[in-house]
Amino acid sequence: MDRLLSSLALCLIFTALGPADGSPIVGRKVDDFTLRDFRGKEHTLSDYAGRPVAVVFVGSECPLATLYAPRLEEIQQQFKGQGVQILAVNSNRQDSITKVGAYAARHGVTYPVLKDPDHKVADLFQATRTPHAFLVDGKGVIRYAGRIDDQYGLGATSGYAKPKLEASYLVTAITEVLAGKEVSTSTTEPTGCIIGRAPKVKPHGDITYTKHVSRILNQRCVSCHRDGQIAPFPLTSYEEASGWGEMILEVMDKGQMPPWFANPAHGKFKNDARLSEAEKKTIREWVRNGCLKGNSSDLPEPPTFVEGWQIEEPDEVIYITDDESKRINVKAEGTVAYKYFEVDPKWTEDKFIKASEARPDNRRVVHHIIVYVIPPGSDRRTAFRSSIGGFAPGSPPRTYMQGVAMHVKAGSKLLFEMHYTPNGSAQTDRSSVGIVFADSKDVRRVVKGGAVGVSGKRLRIPAHAANHEVKAYYRFREDAVLTSMLPHMHLRGKSYRYIAHFPDGNKETLLDVPNYDFNWQLRYDLEQPRLMPRGTVIEGIAVYDNSEANISNPAPEKDVYYGEQTWEEMMFGFFDVIPVRDRKQ
Repeated sequence: MDRLLSSLALCLIFTALGPADGSPIVGRKVDDFTLRDFRGKEHTLSDYAGRPVAVVFVGSECPLATLYAPRLEEIQQQFKGQGVQILAVNSNRQDSITKVGAYAARHGVTYPVLKDPDHKVADLFQATRTPHAFLVDGKGVIRYAGRIDDQYGLGATSGYAKPKLEASYLVTAITEVLAGKEVSTSTTEPTGCIIGRAPKVKPHGDITYTKHVSRILNQRCVSCHRDGQIAPFPLTSYEEASGWGEMILEVMDKGQMPPWFANPAHGKFKNDARLSEAEKKTIREWVRNGCLKGNSSDLPEPPTFVEGWQIEEPDEVIYITDDESKRINVKAEGTVAYKYFEVDPKWTEDKFIKASEARPDNRRVVHHIIVYVIPPGSDRRTAFRSSIGGFAPGSPPRTYMQGVAMHVKAGSKLLFEMHYTPNGSAQTDRSSVGIVFADSKDVRRVVKGGAVGVSGKRLRIPAHAANHEVKAYYRFREDAVLTSMLPHMHLRGKSYRYIAHFPDGNKETLLDVPNYDFNWQLRYDLEQPRLMPRGTVIEGIAVYDNSEANISNPAPEKDVYYGEQTWEEMMFGFFDVIPVRDRKQ
């Protein structure tokens, strides 16, 4: 069967090339073409003469294309009775016919998913992204080109999902064509992954995948970009990496990948994920020279990853649900508000935690986890000031040096904050946190988790405010060493800065995140822990964008107040410190 499917990938009947002059495609009559689906059945555009056809270019692993797969099925069912047909076309050279079939099966679509082996049909339509939609009327004329709708896209730092759909461009175009009207919005700018075409130049140069690029990807990208992880596609082979070459270049040059948002002018961090300028130069030259493969003998040994716990075997594992059969459902598309799960570990004595690891059960949809502590006799508002650990793609677990641990009082409860990201098919999850305890007599210094922030009624962001600034302060009552920081806001968060005001009058910016992205709850671990003398004040400065220009903003016309959900807001600058004074003294 695999041999048959591979041979089908080479089958294409194609009658003519489209316009190559770069002129507008809308209003042109498209030439006929025939492609095969993953089962080998031929589909010819002229078979649907007299009927509107939506030709949508997709990718098996593009996160936006997978999110839109079920929505295209909804559109197909909505207009099927009126003769409208959707044809999904995969032109990515890195997507095998097997992947095309898996895409169709995973999303349960009824419309054909076709393979365009040499991206000639993509060239015919001048398609650039996945998804990229084109509506062809009954006479073969392209009437619309662009986005499916306005809900999903690529933002300044990562992908985004608007809280609600506002403009259904493709549906509107279909409706107007069926009514015999002109399409009111005939062109929109597509957003999504770049179609993986064959290089425009013959691969050449001194930079090769096997000798140079593979090593960079292994070190910087593969921890997330491999099978079973949160990243949407693997980068573990030449075929994958070269097929995504243009996309890698785009997100690298925009600073979107690897995810790291600290201003390099302030502070040095041991978990800094940024590519060096030399690494960027290597990747840039490789892509522009046509992605030369090189000699297989130059390939490095593939990286190995710990599949189990990265910390030592936990003394206790606590799940978001007690019952293994009661898993959390994650829907196929749309946005999922933060979910919170309060768990009672039934700790009857104080605990000292020397290592913790929040562990996603379903890495395909778990984007981040933060595990907060609710002290005995307190409520959730107190919990948001202290956490025992968390997870974000690429972030290491929390471990402390010998003699150092975090203290949690008996009777405390844990609050899991779960951020799920739909991936186009319904999923389930039962994540957990593993904890390694220390013996109290061995603990000489107790890590203290703190936060500089504003909560309750004091946090208010006015409607339509594009640059609303909120400040908060925290004073150290004893000498302590600062080890890490983690800013936390929601959909309207724009930037966050930690500024230390020292007793001697000097001040220092400890961390500046000028382009905050709530999708990435990153912890910034200082390369060298910083002494905070008694009396030092940390100033937290958060800026919010509650305007219409914020594409993730669910309601710019409303004032926003403190709350747990993503459509509400928070203002916390979490940090970890270790007291200088020995607790045994």
